[in-house]
Amino acid sequence: MNGVAGHDYRQGRMSRARLAAIVATASQRLDADPTGAELVKFTNNAVFRLPQAGIVLRIAGSTTMRQRVPKVLCMAHWLAKHGIPAVRPHPGIQQPLLIDDQIVTIWQTVATTGPAATGADLGRLLRRLHAVDDAPPSLPAWDPLAPIRSRLADAEDLPPPDLTFLLTVCDDLEAALAGLRYVLPPGVIHGDATVANLIPSPDGPVLCDFDGSAFGPREWDLTPVAVGQVRFVGGSGNHRLFVQAYGHDVTGWSGFPVLRRLRELQLVASVVPVLRSNPSLRPQWRHRFDTLRTEDKAAQWKPYA
Repeated sequence: MNGVAGHDYRQGRMSRARLAAIVATASQRLDADPTGAELVKFTNNAVFRLPQAGIVLRIAGSTTMRQRVPKVLCMAHWLAKHGIPAVRPHPGIQQPLLIDDQIVTIWQTVATTGPAATGADLGRLLRRLHAVDDAPPSLPAWDPLAPIRSRLADAEDLPPPDLTFLLTVCDDLEAALAGLRYVLPPGVIHGDATVANLIPSPDGPVLCDFDGSAFGPREWDLTPVAVGQVRFVGGSGNHRLFVQAYGHDVTGWSGFPVLRRLRELQLVASVVPVLRSNPSLRPQWRHRFDTLRTEDKAAQWKPYA
């Protein structure tokens, strides 16, 4: 190992102390001022904004996320090539950095002074993305269950019966997905197309989080907003705005219940590699898990803390 020593894994592989040490080491290597470093997000990845340096650090939170880093950077450069508004890797820095066996990428800061993003913004950006004919080099085919199984194999503090249930859902969905007949043409997809993955800027919202990007069914990019509308507390009406802007409503397609179940499984499995590292996730995770297991489709979820 290099960079950070003496980590206590009883606190989880991504404890706050370890994250702080990684940020300090990254800042030193980049000759960047870490003063006021702010943890923006800590679910699949830990994202820090360094306001004095004008950069964002993204620390991959699991084996699955680390494996996706080359694709994420490739996708970001491809979006820039086509002029699609999205976060950009910081220029002039050889990426990624390897610190204490963790992979860190460095991004340009987005000035978040624009109006809050809406489903209409997401619909317009996805229409632009889906209209591009080519694809990033070596973009993988959509294989949504492989990363879920990888996260389950990398889980912290997941009781064996819970693991067995989630693996059974994976097997059931694998069979159901094989029987789907899609109606939209396949192509490049964002993979996790939610309003939460838009960052407001003075020139309008920009896309972020390309970990799930792939070549696959466009229906998958239309699913998260639809699931968010029915699953999450205080549905904001974003799905209606999204459908109006994009021009297609995936909920009217016969295969939507399968993709809804897949999305809900993804939203449960996504944080299992860091449940010990970030214990604030556990109450909401348990609620999501229990309602997925009982197939309580009316239960309302909340965003992870």
